[in-house]
Amino acid sequence: MTFQSVIEAIGTVIDAAGVAAIVVGALIATVVAVRALAAKRGAVYVPFRRSLGRSILLGLELLVAADIIRTVALTPTLESVAVLGGIVLIRTFLSFSLELEISGRWPWQKKDPKTDADPTSGAADADPTS
Repeated sequence: MTFQSVIEAIGTVIDAAGVAAIVVGALIATVVAVRALAAKRGAVYVPFRRSLGRSILLGLELLVAADIIRTVALTPTLESVAVLGGIVLIRTFLSFSLELEISGRWPWQKKDPKTDADPTSGAADADPTS
């Protein structure tokens, strides 16, 4: 087994993990949303969107990692690095956009514990007076 084939196999496995993270996350988010909708538990859209966004973010991170591994280890030409740079820029923009949509703040902004309660965790449902 050559170095090139090992790196290609690693890249393929990480690519598959990225796609799986998106697909499995979307399926789980959908099942949870459908159950919440059927049980009429209140807000469904926002928790569904957050769960879906998180799975997409995880998948994008894995896909970027696979691209970096393959480009840097296998074909470190100026053209392939430029293509990788474009892909990373596009995926980074998507990640920032999704993070803004999910949390309502940029990734570099500090969390505000008063406004960042995760409605999917159940903590927001707890009554602080009891």
